[in-house]
Amino acid sequence: MASGNGTAVATEEFDVVVVGAGFAGMYLVHKLRGLGLSTRVLETGSDVGGTWYWNRYPGARCDIHSVYYSYSWDPELEQWEWSEKYAPQPEILAYAQHVADKHDLRRDIDFDTKVTSAEWDAVAKRWHVHTATGRHLAAKHYVMATGCLSVPKEVDIEGTDRFQGDVYFTSRWPHEGVDFTGKRVAVIGTGSSAIQSIPIIAKQAAQLTVFQRTPNFSMPANNGPNDPEILAQRKADPVAFREACRWSLGGVPMEMPTESALAVPEEQRLAAYEEKWANGGIITLNTTFIDHATSVEANDLLAEFVRNKIRSVVTDPEVAETLCPTNHPIGTKRMCVDTNYYQTYNLPHVRLVDLRKTPITTITEAGVDVTGESMTFDAIVFATGFDAMTGAMVSVDITGRGGITLKEAWENGPMTYLGLMAEGFPNLFMITGPGSPSVLSNMMVSIEQHVDWVTDTIAFLRAEGSDEIEPTHRAVAGWVQHVNDVADITLYPQANSWYMGANVPGKPRVFLPYAGGVDKYRAICDEVAAQGYLGFVRRGGAGTKVRDGVIRRVQPDVAVLLEMMGTMDIPALESMSAPDARAFGEAMSAQRPQGPNCGEIVDGTYPGADGSPLAYRLYRPSTPGPHPVVVYYHGGGWVLGSAVSDDPYTRDLCVRSNAVVISVDYRHAPEARFPAAVDDAYAALTWVADNAAALGGIPGQLVVSGWSAGANLAAVVSQQSRDRGGPAIAGQVLLTPVTDGAMDTASYVENSDGYVLTAPLMHWFFDHYVDPKDRLDPRVAPIRAEDLSGLPPAFILTAELDPLRDEGAAYARALADAGTPATHVQARGHTHTTITAVDVMPSGAPYRAKLAEAIARFLGAVVNA
Repeated sequence: MASGNGTAVATEEFDVVVVGAGFAGMYLVHKLRGLGLSTRVLETGSDVGGTWYWNRYPGARCDIHSVYYSYSWDPELEQWEWSEKYAPQPEILAYAQHVADKHDLRRDIDFDTKVTSAEWDAVAKRWHVHTATGRHLAAKHYVMATGCLSVPKEVDIEGTDRFQGDVYFTSRWPHEGVDFTGKRVAVIGTGSSAIQSIPIIAKQAAQLTVFQRTPNFSMPANNGPNDPEILAQRKADPVAFREACRWSLGGVPMEMPTESALAVPEEQRLAAYEEKWANGGIITLNTTFIDHATSVEANDLLAEFVRNKIRSVVTDPEVAETLCPTNHPIGTKRMCVDTNYYQTYNLPHVRLVDLRKTPITTITEAGVDVTGESMTFDAIVFATGFDAMTGAMVSVDITGRGGITLKEAWENGPMTYLGLMAEGFPNLFMITGPGSPSVLSNMMVSIEQHVDWVTDTIAFLRAEGSDEIEPTHRAVAGWVQHVNDVADITLYPQANSWYMGANVPGKPRVFLPYAGGVDKYRAICDEVAAQGYLGFVRRGGAGTKVRDGVIRRVQPDVAVLLEMMGTMDIPALESMSAPDARAFGEAMSAQRPQGPNCGEIVDGTYPGADGSPLAYRLYRPSTPGPHPVVVYYHGGGWVLGSAVSDDPYTRDLCVRSNAVVISVDYRHAPEARFPAAVDDAYAALTWVADNAAALGGIPGQLVVSGWSAGANLAAVVSQQSRDRGGPAIAGQVLLTPVTDGAMDTASYVENSDGYVLTAPLMHWFFDHYVDPKDRLDPRVAPIRAEDLSGLPPAFILTAELDPLRDEGAAYARALADAGTPATHVQARGHTHTTITAVDVMPSGAPYRAKLAEAIARFLGAVVNA
């Protein structure tokens, strides 16, 4: 191969080329040697250590216990003694150097070597890697072990290059250190590196001015000797100690909370916060209660506790308020750990400038100009952060199949499978890439898990004779969706954080790490491999092998519920008698959250089809009436349930739709078999229509709605109202409806078991409700009606993981084919029972909003969705 000046450059051949000699690159060398593979690691720095080689700013230290932030793969390294809980940068770097010496890792590492480009050769099935010094390396596998916080963000302040004094970046601190004694110093930025370095700089500087755009939450480190209890656990059983890390939420074992911050008395809540505050560190405080990351109300309680801590430390009330974060939920930006950070602002020579009030207009030769003031400095420290997660990978010109670069492929945000690989880039592996737990975890645990998975995969490919591997389009799309689904049920997306890429102008605003937890992520990766590398295509001498698919279809909160139910000894409903099943259902319902408050709730009765009184519950909005009316039919397979059994959902529907919701009961099977429920449903409809004004409703503005068997009744009475000349119905809103009695769709097979509503349970419901000869009667199977035209417009919401999914979708199509306006939405990753789980399933809220919006369209009403 020729260089740019025409000189031939010899190609260096390896099995694997790795970029980066941090903790990931070092472990890769060890593992790949064990596989007998030739490996070359290319490192820009002059020694091992990665981020701990570069980040030498004053106060740089680990923000989780050092005992956990260490390798587990060499039992002899357990003898390393850390000087304190949160080890400083020099000690962590010394640890990395010790490991490199012990295992002679440097002989496979080229330092002071910057990679400039890499391209995939589809013919040779190799990566060609080029360096700034003109070297050319070729390898079957290419691994980016460049770290999540390794590319500094460019400073986007006018005049940066004009300053004539000393300029420093916390991301690239001089190795010989800096002495600020007697100097006037400016620090721009108040992220983690600034919060750690400011107290130390303040001890030296004659004058320190901190320029803050956005305040961050910071906890005291309360650093000191290592916790003797943790040391004792490691010494007693180091294998179990490390295994607990691997299967924990964040890579650090801890007791997980079980209570809501909103459910305990204030005194108990504050005492719990105080205990965690005294312990220090970033991990424990935000896991004091179960809902800090998901509930705005619970998060506000914790945030205000921390803000009060800031106010109690900073003596100037105006400065204290400037330091109090108010524009993002606590924990949605990387929380910081400090030693006397807030106390520093009590010193007479330290000043805080609020850039939201007085922004920087330019940096001058002498200092910094803000609105209305020019300041003079001897030194400026830029603590402006990193192009996190993706910066290191797209900064290298990586070209995959078809000449597409990684930067182009990720133009709208990173697209990975498991954060490990990308479609179109065969044999390119990423360590702790976007879409993996990475920065939301103990990085050492995540690094080891990724390296183990990558090296196991390479060994598997060699054993079966495959030359290349890459993820399928479907697998990548499914994983990106899952990563977003997990983030969307949390408060993370509400912050303009580097987790979202929001700190870099022009960077796509997407959530970058995987928030599902180290333990769940490890299980997913293990499942992918165990299922024959689900989501991957492998090519080589053994042929092309495709195992396409999506590893996680279930919404994350739904998965948690299913897992929890799987650990409980819950008998199958179909094994019970109807009375026992009803009692069981009522007992389960008593444990659920209440749901939102309505303006008023009224219980009453209406005359059923046989003249006997049947119960209803009326939910009235808090806004001035009268309101449109929704007649709601509860679920329960015509056997279970009552006018109040769907209470949290009907409350939610009332609040969101701004309509009067009247949940009506009907006679149940097997005591009252078909067509009793249908007759009562129509009787309820006519009674509500006749009494709409007295009920606080607007006569003539009526929608029918229901869930499951109740949705079946809503569909049936819509047909009956057409055929009997009324009452007039403005629309039908059907949630996971039963529309056929055949039970022969594909979803009855795909989702027959494991999602609460099972195929056997549906047979049990039908057996109680209706004789087999009547199951195709349109009053049981509305899709079987001869004429589906002229019906009220319909909105039908089905669940992906529901035996009833396909018949609901088929009913929407049949209505549309007959000229009846029908909209169908499928709730991705949901089961039959989870959309109605108000205050339990956050991922169901958008779909409940769609149901309310459908009511608004039918009624022309204003909704609160």
